[in-house]
Amino acid sequence: MTASTFTFRATSLDDTDRFGEALARLLPNGITVCLSGTLGAGKTRLVQAIAAACGVNRADVVSPTFVLCQHYSASRQFDHLDAYRIRDDDEFLELGVDEMFASDGITLVEWGERFRNCLPLDRVEIQIQVLGDTEREFRVTSIGDVAPQLCAELQRVVGG
Repeated sequence: MTASTFTFRATSLDDTDRFGEALARLLPNGITVCLSGTLGAGKTRLVQAIAAACGVNRADVVSPTFVLCQHYSASRQFDHLDAYRIRDDDEFLELGVDEMFASDGITLVEWGERFRNCLPLDRVEIQIQVLGDTEREFRVTSIGDVAPQLCAELQRVVGG
């Protein structure tokens, strides 16, 4: 299995939005993205930026911590899951993730690292590290064959 990485440092919320917009353009259909980071790291903010670039009002995108999953359909279809409150693999699978993973849309999973065994082998992982009030480091790892050029394209579009 192949993997490539790319690191982007956002020094402002505008940088995070620009990064999310690039992801919305470059992520292939049918991709699953695992978003990892501490509470308040900016996982939902990044999803809002991706959503806005897909034509969804960013105010309509909230963390699905209590409802677990939200579906959005605009210029691109995507599902947004929050696995923080999920107890085990069985409960995660009961959300119908296999259907989401097999769809033509994007599946964004906050706290997905807790259920790595349930995620597709081919996926994108984004680790978010807090560096300051609005500074974040996004480490993108493209795993498998589904998005082999993603990291190179991100480097070309947003730089490092």
